[in-house]
Amino acid sequence: VPCAQGSQPKQGAESLAAMGAHLGRRYLGESEVEPDPSALPTFDPHLGFPERKERVMIATHQEMSEAQIPYKFRDYCAHHYIMWMKCKRDKFPFSINGCKHEAHEWNYCEHLDYVMRMKEFERERRLLSRKKRIEEQEKITIET
Repeated sequence: VPCAQGSQPKQGAESLAAMGAHLGRRYLGESEVEPDPSALPTFDPHLGFPERKERVMIATHQEMSEAQIPYKFRDYCAHHYIMWMKCKRDKFPFSINGCKHEAHEWNYCEHLDYVMRMKEFERERRLLSRKKRIEEQEKITIET
């Protein structure tokens, strides 16, 4: 697989560390400050972001059911997935080249969703670490 100019592919332990870093920290490090990746965030979403907007699904449950979208694709990018599948159906058998824009829109939305979830995970980790640090400070002040 060719690499971008000037970059080298990751090899050995370096790539393994990058792939499972959060799992290693969860089981080998401080597990009380490492959030559970399968659980919902425990802190208020407006903590530190008073004017934060709530994410809203654009495609409704009924639209996703009517479009027969598989459950694994029923996320915040489902409306792009519906448009992509509709394009593939309408332009068949030439849908390979005719629906690149829709496929790109869906892939980009999935990428942004992934980045947002990783930011939420990191925010949760930092808030748990902050909570632990504050509790330790309170414990020290009570003892003295």
